[in-house]
Amino acid sequence: MKYVYFLQSIEHPDRNYVGLTDDLRARVKVHNSGGALHTAKYRPWRLVTYVAFSEEAKTVAFERYMKSSSGRAFAKKRLR
Repeated sequence: MKYVYFLQSIEHPDRNYVGLTDDLRARVKVHNSGGALHTAKYRPWRLVTYVAFSEEAKTVAFERYMKSSSGRAFAKKRLR
């Protein structure tokens, strides 16, 4: 399975992150340990939600959409 996941910074609740991974638990640990350069500044993170896909192409397309302006608007309205 492939996952698109949504994180929210605990100390900076206005900061969110969308990513994709094969191993969700390990990836969240990397974000919270500071191992991901883009998210290290705003840790710790909490997992808001995730969506599982069986096809990698659909996973990549969904992550790309969620990083677009309309995807961010959708997430802001529906995923908090």
